[in-house]
Amino acid sequence: MRNFLRRATTILIVIPVLALLLLAADHRIVPPPAPPDNAPHAVVALGDSTMSGEGGGTYTPDTDGARNDWCHRSPQAMVQHIKLDGVTKNFNFACSGADAQAIRLDGPHPGEPSQAAQLAAIASTYRIDAVVIAVGANDDPQFGTLLTNCVDALFTSAKPGCGKQIDPTWQRRVDAMVPKIVAALRDVRRVMIEHGYPDSAYQLALQSYAAPVAPDILRNLQNVSGCPLRTDDLRWVQDRGVPVLNDGIRRAAEQGGARFLDLSRAGIGHEACTGGQEWFTRLSVNLADFQDKNRYPHALQESFHPNAAGYTAFARCMSQFLTLTVRQAACVADGRGSLQLALPNT
Repeated sequence: MRNFLRRATTILIVIPVLALLLLAADHRIVPPPAPPDNAPHAVVALGDSTMSGEGGGTYTPDTDGARNDWCHRSPQAMVQHIKLDGVTKNFNFACSGADAQAIRLDGPHPGEPSQAAQLAAIASTYRIDAVVIAVGANDDPQFGTLLTNCVDALFTSAKPGCGKQIDPTWQRRVDAMVPKIVAALRDVRRVMIEHGYPDSAYQLALQSYAAPVAPDILRNLQNVSGCPLRTDDLRWVQDRGVPVLNDGIRRAAEQGGARFLDLSRAGIGHEACTGGQEWFTRLSVNLADFQDKNRYPHALQESFHPNAAGYTAFARCMSQFLTLTVRQAACVADGRGSLQLALPNT
């Protein structure tokens, strides 16, 4: 009786296993679709205004107010100047004003589809060599709103500057931003895996932000004709605001499986209103937009963003970064009016 029970138990175990093996034989695992061998190579940009090309001065008509789309994608955007061997196509899915949710696959995404979904739409047609991302400032830090408040503070000198007002909560805001960027990075990686790209098949690079203003601006431009910000606020942006934000984005890159390019010092000597070759727009007011009720909320949208020269300089540094295998590096002045790549501990 005991032997019978043992044989019966064995049969009960073996039969389901055989069934699973037969099922697997009839339903073989199909590898995810991948681009054909002869697919053109491409670089893709995702993120917010500093990747879309805000401040570049010209924008594609479909992103300059058409159907209320204000993504402001510019032919001068950084991605359009990235140079990599074999790459013949550059895609810009970044959008001015975008936060990390705009990249993610799950909604809502008013105005445009998810940026990760737009990436998915081309991932099997083009060979994606790199995905470069700038995002986070429009999440909890609300960096653009902060600069607007700094402009307002110039005219309310009796009150503390915007830096002093925001500083007690600044670290907390940046910390809250980090997991949102990490989730966006994971969605990008998911899209790539589902389209036949293991992590080793392409580069995922997250960049931080350069300080657009500095304390040593020309005093005759410290007004509405240039950079109407208080000196203490300018110092806070450079010494506290941007460094803390930069550290948060670095942490997000590490947690989200991306490489990290530090741009926090990339604009030193080229900030708005410093004279010489400026890489950032000053306070920019499009007076014509005030005549159009649909456009006037965007009349100041270009202010304090990189300009065409800035995007070109940052692209050269990013291009160099993408040719290396280091996980982190920084763009710093080269002493000749341009940028060079600084590796960790150099």
